[in-house]
Amino acid sequence: MDKVLKKKRYRRLIIHSDQGFQYQNIRYRRRLKEKKIKQSMSRKGNCLDNAVIENFFGILKSEFYYLEKFDSPEHFIKELDKYIKYYNEERMSTKLKGMTPIEYRHHSLSFN
Repeated sequence: MDKVLKKKRYRRLIIHSDQGFQYQNIRYRRRLKEKKIKQSMSRKGNCLDNAVIENFFGILKSEFYYLEKFDSPEHFIKELDKYIKYYNEERMSTKLKGMTPIEYRHHSLSFN
């Protein structure tokens, strides 16, 4: 999140999470408000609100985290950045009609 908050410009940014204590922390919520970031939380006890992100983290763990060994936190972050780039720009998904997430987003926006 720190990378996002360092950016000077972003439009209508929304951060969605479950109702974990860290997301309800007053300092965290105040920082979001200062940056004009809308906070969205799942309803209590409703896992379906977070289904998309839960699916992503399941894929991330099975395709990346469980398959790698990391020498340090810095190494982990470097490899995670590479995986996220791969996931968004190269990894095709049948759920996205055989497109990558970036391609699908551009395709969807062109019809709006």
